[in-house]
Amino acid sequence: MQIVHADERIVVIAKPAGLLSVPGRTEPDCAAARVQARYPDALIVHRLDQATSGLLLFARGAQAQRELSADFAERRVGKLYVAIVEGLLEGAGLIDLPLAADWPNRPRQQVDLLRGKPSQTRWRALSHEGGHTRVALEPLTGRSHQLRVHLAHLGHAILGDTLYAPPDAAAASPRLLLHASELQVAGHHFLCPPEF
Repeated sequence: MQIVHADERIVVIAKPAGLLSVPGRTEPDCAAARVQARYPDALIVHRLDQATSGLLLFARGAQAQRELSADFAERRVGKLYVAIVEGLLEGAGLIDLPLAADWPNRPRQQVDLLRGKPSQTRWRALSHEGGHTRVALEPLTGRSHQLRVHLAHLGHAILGDTLYAPPDAAAASPRLLLHASELQVAGHHFLCPPEF
């Protein structure tokens, strides 16, 4: 885990794939515990899936956490992800599909046109690599597994996604090829290029 930035108000880290953001039921090791060992007042503001790597923000103290959480809730935070998806995507677009929990198959989420919460993702093709596409993804909302479900629903699942990708795409990478590469928050702009 790399500290990207730390000051009196925020801490930003580069979370590796496979590390939980917060403690799990049976797994105490997580990004929050590691950051709090160095910055005891650090509090989580948002989360990344365990399988997702990239930029993760912590607030220094309860007041900063309230303010930064409000920034996320009111969409004043810019987030950009990079992923490699199956198949060839061209151009750019907006995915506007409501999402809801797939209760019988938790933790899976699903597109649910009747009961789902509004969910929007902007995407842009960056390059093609051996029958796959590297894409930039901008979540306009912050639903659980939003990017993974949206891309899978389009027929372009993220490589290495064992929850939503078909078997060949899930087996195409030993890890989920999804990375939080840019974060714009509280007057700062952080960059962390993916290692894939």
